[in-house]
Amino acid sequence: MPKFVIERSIPGAGKLSDEEMKAISQTSCGVLRSMGPQIQWVESFVTDDKIYCVYVAPDEAMVREHARQGQFPADSVARVRRMIDPTTAEG
Repeated sequence: MPKFVIERSIPGAGKLSDEEMKAISQTSCGVLRSMGPQIQWVESFVTDDKIYCVYVAPDEAMVREHARQGQFPADSVARVRRMIDPTTAEG
């Protein structure tokens, strides 16, 4: 199943409270439940003004539909083609 990285511009994201993050996460999970098991949220990285999310989904259209239903920005959606890490240097 393809993996995607989504860039979401959310000014002040790094200063959101735990309760605000919980509400955002609950909204996302609710939309995911309604869309079915073929789309999954893996993890997200919060910076000062953006959230970068990793999703597994059949295609970009489904990722964008999740954003639309959850009313989340999806400034860019990029399909992951390969993954590397420090062990890649060893092989």
